[in-house]
Amino acid sequence: MSQAYAPVIDADGHIYEDDRAIWKYLPKPYCDSDLLFATPFFPSLDGFHRQSHRVRDGRAPELDMPDVHDWIEYLDDANIAATVLFPTAGLSYGVIAEPGWATALAQGYNDWLTDVYLRLDPRRLKGMALIPLQDPEAAAKELRRAVRDLGMVGGILPAVGLYEAFGHRSFWPVYEVAEELGCVLALHGAPSGGLGLDRLHRLIEVRTLTHGFSQMVQMTSMMFEGVFDTFPTLRFAFCEAGCGWVSYLAERLDLEYRNRPSQAPLVKKLPSDHLKSGQIFFHTELGERGLGRAIEDLGTEVFFAASDFPHEPKDDFPEGIEELMERPDIPNYAKRDILWNNPLRMYDLDEKELMAASHTSGNVTSGGC
Repeated sequence: MSQAYAPVIDADGHIYEDDRAIWKYLPKPYCDSDLLFATPFFPSLDGFHRQSHRVRDGRAPELDMPDVHDWIEYLDDANIAATVLFPTAGLSYGVIAEPGWATALAQGYNDWLTDVYLRLDPRRLKGMALIPLQDPEAAAKELRRAVRDLGMVGGILPAVGLYEAFGHRSFWPVYEVAEELGCVLALHGAPSGGLGLDRLHRLIEVRTLTHGFSQMVQMTSMMFEGVFDTFPTLRFAFCEAGCGWVSYLAERLDLEYRNRPSQAPLVKKLPSDHLKSGQIFFHTELGERGLGRAIEDLGTEVFFAASDFPHEPKDDFPEGIEELMERPDIPNYAKRDILWNNPLRMYDLDEKELMAASHTSGNVTSGGC
């Protein structure tokens, strides 16, 4: 890796949960009984054991279960100024059926993540909170605690699992609190239940469609139920589905709105105008062909990049950045937006703090975007 690029922001990295460690942070009575370990704290995503496929195919990551020190070493090696940490098993959080357990587990997870990861290097390790949307009132309360008391940068909306889509009015109290706090809400997929994929029997088939389908469903619900009009300063991120689906869906949303505006009475402008607003952000794979078209449609200020480490090998993100740097179809200013400016604004990060952290770690190169 030549790493001939300026420090970047990793907008979506992951940790691996430790049920026994999280247990110590759960509220009473859950922390008083080890009976909880009879079953995993988080549900299965969908019955597929994803890591078994990697082991079988010889694709097990170099660091199977990296800890916080491995994460910081990775940031230095990959010239990353900061990362924003999402869960792994916790991506199935929306599948939890019981609101009481969802609330307790969110509190325990958020406190554990803060103590074990975020406090070791708060300038470079940022956290996204689990919030119990099974009980929107409790979710709003936990989001406020996680952002104000724990210093997290936003809350996770599980793209799959909950009975209602995110345009539903029951979630609006959460949106009100997020807008008040000025934090981002990030939709992240992983489970495949409820998406109509039951007739697919191989993980490769399910994985092809899960993330994109789940985010299109949620985007359509939020758009036509008026979420983006009602909360015009609230930032939303759509994570880990690439951006190829966005141009397609923007065109479809506009078509339907022009033909049936009376069915979306809260929507006051074309859906594509919302998607260009700079309040809604989309992940992009750095080599995906659809990025050029998506930039033509929506501009450069709405896309971000992510390492997905440790779900992907250590070298993938630096190699992807170098591939982006060499792409003639993407303007240089767009590259810097994707790798720095957009995630900086999306998460409302302190640029001076990040640059100081990069200098302190010896993580600044002479290259640029």
